[in-house]
Amino acid sequence: MIRNLRRTVRRAYRRTVDLSHPARSPLGSAVVNCVVYLDGERQIDHCAAEEALRRVRKAGTGFVWIGLHEPDREEFAGVAELFDLHRLAVEDAVTAHHRPKADLYGETLFAVFKTVSYVEHEELTATSEVVDTGELMVFAGADFVITVRHGRHGSLGPLRENLEASPEQLAKGPAAVLHAIADHMVDDYLGVTDAIQDDIDAVETGVFSGQASRGEAGRIYQLKRELLELKRAVAPLDRPLRKLATEPSRLLDPEIQKYFRDVSDHLARVTEQIAAFDGLLDSVLQAHLAQVTVAQNEDMRKITAWAAIIAVPTMVCGVYGMNFEHMPELRWTYGYPLVVGVIAAVCFGVHRTFRRNGWL
Repeated sequence: MIRNLRRTVRRAYRRTVDLSHPARSPLGSAVVNCVVYLDGERQIDHCAAEEALRRVRKAGTGFVWIGLHEPDREEFAGVAELFDLHRLAVEDAVTAHHRPKADLYGETLFAVFKTVSYVEHEELTATSEVVDTGELMVFAGADFVITVRHGRHGSLGPLRENLEASPEQLAKGPAAVLHAIADHMVDDYLGVTDAIQDDIDAVETGVFSGQASRGEAGRIYQLKRELLELKRAVAPLDRPLRKLATEPSRLLDPEIQKYFRDVSDHLARVTEQIAAFDGLLDSVLQAHLAQVTVAQNEDMRKITAWAAIIAVPTMVCGVYGMNFEHMPELRWTYGYPLVVGVIAAVCFGVHRTFRRNGWL
């Protein structure tokens, strides 16, 4: 019941309107939104990047936040030139498929995060997809934030709304946005690990229910593969977060760095959970293989017991089937019933002995 409740809550959350979907963008196929913020308040949106940056620099305060979804080189070239982004960071933002990191290029901080989503399924199978990953790149400068999203999930629409509801936090500038994004990513990791725990509980219950099938090993291996994908997305983020939390930077206010330390602590919790899940799945797999071995041994004992029972009439019939001329009881009237009776009695005795010893 608790598992079904968690699943319902996750589905309800996923039905939230995706404000960062490219189809909703009034600015083109890649630019999702372009908003100017002054003193934490939203000023103008749906404007050209050049106009937004001009207004911010004319005011001498605030910043512009541009969101993009899977831009190609041509679409991103204008933005990169306008904000003087380093070509190596631009290349990473366009091609994607990079490890989480945080690098400083001149006056611009470039960070890469892995977005993670739990794939709902009614029942875990040996081919079920459990974890879906994407990427989110963030360029943070003195007066701008540029987010580049790759993948089907990782929407920043709800995050933007939450920040706009707290103008005092948003007024702290691009560093506050960078922290909110990092915190949002780690919160998603926590949600995914909670969901995976339901799958692990289901596999564990199936293995120890006494009715485990030979296909349980496939389910466990699939879950371990999906857990490995989650680990690849989460574990490399530890070093960038520690870097953001401890290394002095002109782009990060010391007050904001305290928040990054809190995010780093949450990430450590996720990493520990993943390691614990992996160890638990190893134990469950070993237990399942031990059960399979025990079942095979029981099958072999039954086969051996029946083979021993069948060996009795086989031996007797083999002796009397040698067709020698002079053999006892061959011409005796009660020879055949006696042999059959002896065979039945011996087989019954052997069967009872095996039953008493638990072989049958």
